[in-house]
Amino acid sequence: MTIEEEQQKGLALWAADCAERALAVFEQTHPKDFRPRKAVEAGRAWARGDIPMSAARGASSKANAAAREAEEDSPAREAARAAGHAAAAAHNPGHTLHAAAYAVLALCGSDAEAAEQERLWQSGHLPQNLHPLVYPEDDATE
Repeated sequence: MTIEEEQQKGLALWAADCAERALAVFEQTHPKDFRPRKAVEAGRAWARGDIPMSAARGASSKANAAAREAEEDSPAREAARAAGHAAAAAHNPGHTLHAAAYAVLALCGSDAEAAEQERLWQSGHLPQNLHPLVYPEDDATE
C-alpha cells in the first residue's frame, strides 16, 4: 500500500505522541540522556517540514543507540526504542506501529489490562482519516 505524504506526516505525529508518553520512563533512569526526547522532537519537526528526513533518521539512530545502552529488557530500553521508531516514521511509515508497540511495552510491561488501556488511548488519539492505515481490520467489515 502506498500512502500520501500528508498521511505519512500524520502517522509520524501520532507515533511521536505515542512515544512521548513513554519518555518519562527512560528519563527516570537516564536523566541526562536526551537522545530519545530529541528523536520524538525530530519526528514532529520532520512532519512540520522544519527538518529534512535525513535529520530525523539521524535522531532515530541516536535514540536507538540510547536503547542499546539501556539495561536489557528494561522499560527504559523500550521507551528509547519507541522514540527511535517515532523519528524513523519520517522515512518509513511502517515504523509508526513499532513506536506505538514499544511505548505500550515501556509503560505497561506485562500488565495486559494497562496495555489495553494504553492501546485504547493510542487508537483514540489517531486521526480518524488514518485509522484504516493503522487498523485495517477495523474497516474491513464496514
